[in-house]
Amino acid sequence: MSTEAASLSSEGMYSKLIDDSGTQVEEGFRAQPTLFVTQSTAGQRLAHHGPYRVATACLTAFCLILLMVLVATTVHYKRGDAVSTGQNSQKVSQNSTSFSSTQMRKACANVTGLTAEKKRLEEKNSELENEINQLKAKIEKLEVTPTPEPVRCTKEWLHFNGSCYFISVFGRSWKESQNYCQEKGGHLAIIHTAEEQTFLWDLLPRGHWNSYWFGISDEKLEGDWFWVDGTKLVGGFWEDGEPNNHINEDCGYIVKTEVMSRVATKSWYDAPCSMSLPWICEKKAEST
Repeated sequence: MSTEAASLSSEGMYSKLIDDSGTQVEEGFRAQPTLFVTQSTAGQRLAHHGPYRVATACLTAFCLILLMVLVATTVHYKRGDAVSTGQNSQKVSQNSTSFSSTQMRKACANVTGLTAEKKRLEEKNSELENEINQLKAKIEKLEVTPTPEPVRCTKEWLHFNGSCYFISVFGRSWKESQNYCQEKGGHLAIIHTAEEQTFLWDLLPRGHWNSYWFGISDEKLEGDWFWVDGTKLVGGFWEDGEPNNHINEDCGYIVKTEVMSRVATKSWYDAPCSMSLPWICEKKAEST
């Protein structure tokens, strides 16, 4: 009896320790708690810490991957910057070369222009030096040459280069014209230079066939022309085809017409000495 009672008492005690929710202790045993660790409790603890370890591993792997991506990106950009810098340097070098070539061409053109200008100025300077030397020579000549005395011409006589000239307004034969000039202290005009010829021709009026005797003839020997002072003609200012001795033409005269194309240095003709024409006298200018 006592053994059965003890057994029942023991079963009742264990039945009270475990309720529907899990383990439970009787009030009489709460004063002395006892820790009971079962296999299920250990498993729950392991299950509770497992996910954190996995998460930590994943985060670590993710960080490593991110770090690798970051490093790769940095390297890529550095290479890109290096390539870009190289291209820019090449462009700058090309631009610099192009600029240098352009500047070089401009500089060469400037040098060529300056060289040509220098040569032109040197030639101009040489011309000026020659002119200066000529002027100096003239000044020296003038300083050595005595100043000529002033000259004058009487009324109706025109002065040119030390001589006085008279142009008649009526006509006489060549011989009579020469006599008139001698009476006035002169002679029919003797013309040696183109300047003298032009001076006299410009004094003559234009007309249909204005003609004037001057001091030349070939009466002594046909074709041999002599001045009234006895010197032989050299050259002359004959018109083309003159003298031609068309009708025993032994005396010379100057013609000035209305034809503007005629010139002073081609205005001499020969004519019969008996013709009545105006004349040109010449005499030496008087000193004042």
